[in-house]
Amino acid sequence: MDFETSVPRRQFVQATGLLTGVLAAGGPLALIAPARAWAVELKALTTAEGRALLMVCRTICPHDGLEDAAYAVVVRAIDADAAGDAGALATARAGIRRLGAHFATAPEPERVRRLKAIESSAFFQTARTRTLGTLYATSMAYAYFGYQGEAFSKGGYLSRGFNDLDWLPEVPLEDSGPLPGQA
Repeated sequence: MDFETSVPRRQFVQATGLLTGVLAAGGPLALIAPARAWAVELKALTTAEGRALLMVCRTICPHDGLEDAAYAVVVRAIDADAAGDAGALATARAGIRRLGAHFATAPEPERVRRLKAIESSAFFQTARTRTLGTLYATSMAYAYFGYQGEAFSKGGYLSRGFNDLDWLPEVPLEDSGPLPGQA
């Protein structure tokens, strides 16, 4: 397929940046994703700013096995905020500049050091809040952590795994103490 015919030029030019990646085969996200390749179109941030912001999110909430695609959802949310608010865009760009050149490719201890130096800034607080609020509310994070989602729409917890803790050892009945109502 020819690129020029698959994406209209006007639509391509509207994007300021683009984050792309490939999901690992056999990973939990690859099982729920429609394709292994992913892309996030950025409206306000450049590709380099998007990469740096992705590494900010990954450094704030480091999960080695969680794909970059999950963190890219956070970058898309921050980019959407920045596209609609000049102040948010200025804050994001200033924060990324304060992190310094090559933040996205720096080793993790260096990224942590740079983030600690700006943790009281509006940029860091916004990035941290958006990362926590967005990352852990995605189906990708649910799949990675094994969370099945809310239970109300599926009949409640009583019928759906209320007592299926397979990561705790079974407690012998005689060691469990008196049952309720038995004194």
